[in-house]
Amino acid sequence: MDAYQKTIQSRLMAFSFAVIVLFFVLSYRMVEIGVFQHGHYLALAESQQRFEKTEMASRGRILVHDSVSDPNSYYPLSFDVKSFSVWAVPNQIRDKQKTATDLASLLSLVESDIFNSINNTKLYVPPLKRGLTLDQANSISNKNISGIFVMPEYSRFYPEGTLASQLLGFVNADGIGNYGVEGHYNSELTGKEGNVVGEKDTLGRMISMLSQTNPQNGTSYVLTIDRSVQYFVEQKLAKAITDYQADSGTVVIMDVKTGGIVAMASQPSFDPNDYKAQANTDPAKFVNPAIANLYEPGSIFKPLIVSSALDSGVLKPEDEGVFDKSVNVDGYTIHTAENKAFGRENVAQILQHSDNVGMVWVGNHLGNDLEYKYISKFGFLDKTGIDLDGETAGRMPALKQWHNINRATIAFGQGVSVTPLQMVTAYTALANNGKYIYPHVVDKIIYSDGGEKKIEKQEGEQIVSQKTAETVREMLYSVVQSGRIIKSLTQGFRVGAKTGTAQIPKAGGGYEANESNLGIFIHSVIGMAPSNDPRFVMLVKLDKPKTAEFAERTSGPLFGEIASYLLNYHYRIPPTESIQ
Repeated sequence: MDAYQKTIQSRLMAFSFAVIVLFFVLSYRMVEIGVFQHGHYLALAESQQRFEKTEMASRGRILVHDSVSDPNSYYPLSFDVKSFSVWAVPNQIRDKQKTATDLASLLSLVESDIFNSINNTKLYVPPLKRGLTLDQANSISNKNISGIFVMPEYSRFYPEGTLASQLLGFVNADGIGNYGVEGHYNSELTGKEGNVVGEKDTLGRMISMLSQTNPQNGTSYVLTIDRSVQYFVEQKLAKAITDYQADSGTVVIMDVKTGGIVAMASQPSFDPNDYKAQANTDPAKFVNPAIANLYEPGSIFKPLIVSSALDSGVLKPEDEGVFDKSVNVDGYTIHTAENKAFGRENVAQILQHSDNVGMVWVGNHLGNDLEYKYISKFGFLDKTGIDLDGETAGRMPALKQWHNINRATIAFGQGVSVTPLQMVTAYTALANNGKYIYPHVVDKIIYSDGGEKKIEKQEGEQIVSQKTAETVREMLYSVVQSGRIIKSLTQGFRVGAKTGTAQIPKAGGGYEANESNLGIFIHSVIGMAPSNDPRFVMLVKLDKPKTAEFAERTSGPLFGEIASYLLNYHYRIPPTESIQ
């Protein structure tokens, strides 16, 4: 065999060997694809033939009452508005510079910012822009830009802006409720997304429907809040803060017959439509002071201590004592508010004069155990359980840490910290003949299928007897009659109330003070009407007003104006007293 034939033969052998090797490689690959990776390639084929689309669910609405005469007339304070967002998948974008140029004009964004966001190979970047209208979304979709997707979404809208904002809370960019009702009922409000799965042909046209799950919109809530009352309260509160140069203020109104909150307002507040701006400047405004901020209540606490003494039997309304302008307890000197001696007083007169020295006497009759017991029964050591996010429980030293000075100061509302709502619920128990009522802000639940559930009044334990409650309500009526401002603003009605001018503790101990005695107190008024058969309990609170020293001249007019509005226009109760 010559050299040429040997060369041909070796080449044929090499070729044959290559064919055999290729055959085994192809056979192995076919087995691998057909057997070992069958599931993977089947899923890949199906993904090219199938499409899947998510259908967004609408978050439930939050509504309030909008008519006294029609209990089924509602107004939405929070609801979803459909909009669109633009998303980018950078590793699918062919020409990133051209894409950035095209989108900049369509989205009114800076071209370089868009380019920097998409100039990578990531599978995900944050949305380029949210809140687009349908026309804007269509203009981008019609461009058919590779790697750019327009997605429908819902954004939360609050048509009344700041109205009841701290009670409502807000919904963030991820659709999650924060604070207030939005936070407390977030999972129920959110709803469930829908899903459509179908088959498509090689041209991308739908040829069959494989499965479909309809979106389930979120549950809606009708609040106990009355829109007109809430608006009136917020306007009057804002004016009072300005007129009396206060730092802030809070008003809480609770319906005695239902336990529902008729109005809950604090200033300053925020606009939940623009929560991002607030988050960057003062996120503390998201917190609802009515349920979260603790303060020492001062003299408005006295009627609760008096009711405890009467209910326990250690004192009777006619019991008397003789009181100087000051008293010494554990080496501390306690003065009356105006450093004035009231002399002989019975229990009702101690409340009328708001006599701190007299209240020390009441506390002495109660003793540590009973005073602590009744404060606990009134609910100050626990949260009220209201259906809002962010509530705080009151604070007071443990009983084993009490000295005589603790009992004495707590008797007139210093040395114990409470929330405005806790004060309202405690007085509501007196208004409800001594029985505790749990507060709530939801009046009715409206489910996505149209079903409804009414929230009923929920009562707790009997804190004091009906007789005690009636006696203290009459004392509160006499307090108003002995004054001027509240009485003049609520003529024709039996109103019972108590003012309080409370010192503000300093972080390092002691209380705030200055030479003028202005701007260093919290001024409160809390009361009920009509006092013989109460329909509502209301607390008004102004922080550090600077135009007057005592609450009667700051919180008093605010309480009187709102109480008059409630009696005449909201509850529409006929006057029963003579008008002078």
